Amino acid sequence: MSRDGPVHRDGPTSAVRPRRLVVVAGTATEVGKTWVACALSRALRARGLSVAARKPTQSFLPGDPTTDADELATATGEDPLRVCPAHRRYEVPRAPPMAAAALGRDPIRLAELVDETTASWPDHAVDVGLVELAGGVRSPLAVDGDGVGMAAALAADLVVVVADPGLGTINSVRMTVGALGGPVPVVVHLNRFDPDDDLHGPNRDWLVERDGLWVTTTIGALADAVGGAGDR
Repeated sequence: MSRDGPVHRDGPTSAVRPRRLVVVAGTATEVGKTWVACALSRALRARGLSVAARKPTQSFLPGDPTTDADELATATGEDPLRVCPAHRRYEVPRAPPMAAAALGRDPIRLAELVDETTASWPDHAVDVGLVELAGGVRSPLAVDGDGVGMAAALAADLVVVVADPGLGTINSVRMTVGALGGPVPVVVHLNRFDPDDDLHGPNRDWLVERDGLWVTTTIGALADAVGGAGDR
């Protein structure tokens, strides 16, 4: 199948791969992946680009008024159940396959998540499709796969690695980028970056100058990178 061609499923629905498929990953949980994905979606849409977002599976606390998928849907103007279908929402705050097991639901298989995501795109090519993972890239998404496997199976055009800018980020970024393994380009986004912080700047400089990584610290610069206008 061509990466730019339609994906057909049973029935009248057909999906077309986004012109640029971007996986939003993280060095860990709680680094702000959803906030970054939402802010990025709004920034890209403000530039006149069409954006669709997907959260292949998610777990959350029972009673949460909004989930990551709901926030992504608000940012992109989509149906929340298109962003993450009802059967992939698990009301237990654990890694999704562990949450599914705790709820007595069927095991999650990576191939199923990939097929569901691929089939969920609109029937016309959007400019950017964002796929937000759960947890860090080695966090289980399925009983047989993690974020690294998902990014590879989707044949992502770009991976955005969201990281904290403070103490420990060099180690976590190196481990995350190493796990992803290439050859897909990676942009590291230091979320909550404070140019006046005496550690944030040196951490960024180390990652750029010593590790040769593509690093952004503002949503505008990240939108440039994702939209194809940014320079390393």
